Amino acid sequence: MSLLTQTWLTGLALVFLSPSMLPMALFNSTDLSALLKKYMDEDEDREMKPRRKRAISSSDMQAILDLHNKLRAQVYPPASNMEYMVWDTELERTAEEWAETCLWEHGPAGLLPQIGQNLGVHWGRYRPPTSHVQAWYDEVKDYSFPYPQECNPHCPFTCTGPVCTHYTQLVWATSSRIGCAINVCYDMNVWGQIWAKAVYLVCNYSPKGNWWGHAPYKHGTPCSACPPSYGGGCRNNLCYKGMLLQYTEENNSIEPEAPRSPKTPRWPDTEGDRNGVESTEQMSQLVSCDTKLRDQCKGTTCNRYECPAGCLESTAKVVGTVYYEMQSSICRAGIHHGVIDNEGGWMDVTRQGRKEFFIKSNKNGVQSVGKYQSANAFIVSKVIVKVITCETTVAMLCPYKKPARHCPRIYCPQNCLQENHQISRVIGTGTYSDKSSICRSAVHAGVIKNELGGYVDVMPTNNRKQYFSSYQNGIYSESLQNPPGGKAFRVFAVI
Repeated sequence: MSLLTQTWLTGLALVFLSPSMLPMALFNSTDLSALLKKYMDEDEDREMKPRRKRAISSSDMQAILDLHNKLRAQVYPPASNMEYMVWDTELERTAEEWAETCLWEHGPAGLLPQIGQNLGVHWGRYRPPTSHVQAWYDEVKDYSFPYPQECNPHCPFTCTGPVCTHYTQLVWATSSRIGCAINVCYDMNVWGQIWAKAVYLVCNYSPKGNWWGHAPYKHGTPCSACPPSYGGGCRNNLCYKGMLLQYTEENNSIEPEAPRSPKTPRWPDTEGDRNGVESTEQMSQLVSCDTKLRDQCKGTTCNRYECPAGCLESTAKVVGTVYYEMQSSICRAGIHHGVIDNEGGWMDVTRQGRKEFFIKSNKNGVQSVGKYQSANAFIVSKVIVKVITCETTVAMLCPYKKPARHCPRIYCPQNCLQENHQISRVIGTGTYSDKSSICRSAVHAGVIKNELGGYVDVMPTNNRKQYFSSYQNGIYSESLQNPPGGKAFRVFAVI
């Protein structure tokens, strides 16, 4: 394997800065002073070299680590070999040494062949270091994951935005260790502009990611392709082994994490009581290679299914081509039609009523059989993913129609809670009017977390006569009686 060239990576890094990180000239803000106090002695003059208390506070370290694991666990398409990330004090030390140079470029050159590195910088009002981490991950909207059938033998790197390599390093499956440092840099040169007091974040990763010609991870059922060293351990969709290690600032030692309560945790809330709720209900159904559609779909609208890896090895029968008889294996029909491959994945299924006959064929390694007898049929299709804004509604995107159709899987941006509630309305509880903002409804329902955003599925419905108001997760929803048309939707988690 050969690495992406340092020149190419550096060039990308130096042309990217998330809009959320743009400078705001508030040099004397209270928030910035508080941040400076965390990392510097208060009585030092500007001209003096700052004496660091330490590379990073334990609270910032834990927040960065937790967010990395949270984001790695929710990648789409799902990863079968994504490893749980842990903190590495040696990587922290090397990150600290580079942060102290106050150079807005990757380095040092002698270390780059052995580590991965992401950089972030801002000035002005206070921003937590996790805002940079989220900005790195948000490059996903411009990145197209290379499926196995596209890798012949090398995987393409398809990025439609300025840069996607921060995202790919963050979610590189084998990059299981991280160490970061924060430094306050005076008069830092950032793309030719001098920033008076810049807060500089350096995160180093090991093993290094962004290998040319390779996908960042393997697509498939979470934890189904973990390295043998993990012994089959899996935690929150991540390959996991041993006890969780937690860094303590008091003695710089490693100690086991305290036992956790078996209760479902409530999301932390630093802005008062938001009546936090959480929903993990999914629209997609997890099926086996042998599951027939007739077993899963009896007189109801067929929706979305998640197939495991390895269905090519199954002997389950597939009847037909394009149109499949109801006794066909759902997953093997998906492989036969080319909607998924042997790594598994999600697909949509739609009933088609009765067909007079079914044609046999051999496609994608699956031999289907023919049947010259009338029977009910179904078709399969890929799950389309669409990135939307906080204002997007189901009425705009995929309103209810007959016959029923599939909505795309949706990626919501972060911080939709702060949107104007008169423009991005939320009407209802549990079931929402299709005039509601999809993403704010998802936050209200507890399907996604406001500060993270993420993927959701929606199911349009109709004949809804009444919507009830409630206050959940910081959002007041509206009530509504006898709306014309009664078109509505439900929102579901993607896990």
